[in-house]
Amino acid sequence: MMNAIEAQQAAARVMSRCDALAEISETAGELTRVYLSPEHMRANTRVGEWMEAAGMRVWQDSVGNICGRYEAAEAGAPAILLGSHLDTVRNAGRYDGMLGVLAAIETVHYLHQNQQRLPLAIEIIGFADEEGARFGITLLGSRGITGSWPDSWRDQPDSNNITVAQAMRDVGLDADRISQATRQVREIVAYLEVHIEQGPCLEQAGLALGVVTAINGARRLNCCFSGEAGHAGTVPMLHRKDALAAAAEWMVAIEQRTLQHPHMVATVGALSCSPGAVNVIPGEVNLTLDIRGPADRPLADLLAELLSLAEEIAQRRGIRFCADEFYHIAATRCDERLQMQLAQAVEQVQGRCISLPSGAGHDAIALAERWPVGMLFVRCDRGISHHPAESVQAADVALAIQACVQVVNDIAEYPHPLQDCLN
Repeated sequence: MMNAIEAQQAAARVMSRCDALAEISETAGELTRVYLSPEHMRANTRVGEWMEAAGMRVWQDSVGNICGRYEAAEAGAPAILLGSHLDTVRNAGRYDGMLGVLAAIETVHYLHQNQQRLPLAIEIIGFADEEGARFGITLLGSRGITGSWPDSWRDQPDSNNITVAQAMRDVGLDADRISQATRQVREIVAYLEVHIEQGPCLEQAGLALGVVTAINGARRLNCCFSGEAGHAGTVPMLHRKDALAAAAEWMVAIEQRTLQHPHMVATVGALSCSPGAVNVIPGEVNLTLDIRGPADRPLADLLAELLSLAEEIAQRRGIRFCADEFYHIAATRCDERLQMQLAQAVEQVQGRCISLPSGAGHDAIALAERWPVGMLFVRCDRGISHHPAESVQAADVALAIQACVQVVNDIAEYPHPLQDCLN
């Protein structure tokens, strides 16, 4: 078990390195680092140097992930995979993604300093593109590992009309060799990711760490209420077909109904009103619905309930409602055994543990298609993420590294139940 002083020293390095990576940005005074940019390559180089210093063999794969391997007691053994992403949104915080990669390096550093080799190897990946800020497609790095890149991604353009394939050529990669990044199922036993919570639950519970149960599934819809525009002064209230009033009623109902379903969230994030004049009754309202939850069936049931309610509101008001789903991603359940091992480690370092779902997406979504995945959340200030105010405490990071070291040892000593999951 890593002791408290060792953990504090490791956390101090992580915090310092997060600061160093935050300086690698395409925009002065902000943190923006997107896939296949010069800054992405510079960050890979820096992280590769830290991996090497921790005793790892390092390489950059064919989709731009930076990878390191700490060999097992017997060469060629399967690996426990650790990591997160190194790309950012625009004007980002410095811990989302980076914290998980750097905490993983400290886990290996501890083993290397103590001359420990485990029955399983440890590999770390700094994934190339989880956020999708440049090309509008996500999980490019992790889907490179799983071999699930759609062919169409090669031709996806960025805002400057540079395609993924062209951007790969610009940094010395070859889109014809994307498949070389694919890892065989037998090579990896499990994937673990340390990540900031991106929410307020741990802070409200007064805890540094929590174990993720699932990564929420999500549905996104474009919705429309169509009524009848009319003169704001001459149409009596009882004769109106006000699309905005219907939309407003539905929005309040969405909030009220979703509050009855723990761990689910629903958001109307965009709304436009036509004709949009102060003296005209709104004839049409277009709005979006984003709904998320940790289990697919309850999520589908809640969505059906909300859409049925919208139809009821529209019918009662003598107007029309329609909805079109444009995004659908299934919920990703974290492996039960990994949850148990993570919870035991968290209880050991902080006394008790809570479990919670993740409302945001992660590279674990892609990796769960092939391997058991587990995630450890670290408290972040006010739950703020994707923002320069993103902040974590070094003491919390120290506990996360201690827990990660413990879990890696547990998995390495008892890998067979996890390996059975792959058969």
